[in-house]
Amino acid sequence: MAKVLELQFVTDLGKTTKITVDNPIEPVDPAAVKLAMETIIASNAFYSNGTLIAVDRARVVERNVTEYEIV
Repeated sequence: MAKVLELQFVTDLGKTTKITVDNPIEPVDPAAVKLAMETIIASNAFYSNGTLIAVDRARVVERNVTEYEIV
């Protein structure tokens, strides 16, 4: 099972964009995540579909992958 923490932001173009973090520490601390997202916005280090201007939401996404050997 692969888990990622998705940090979703609103851009100045009215779109949403996300940054993902692999293998997040659980349980997730919402206050720490919000602070980190606000720091990312303030740093202005990322540009994706516009400039990040607001926190939208954060969530942990879990994915199961089953591979099959094809013979």
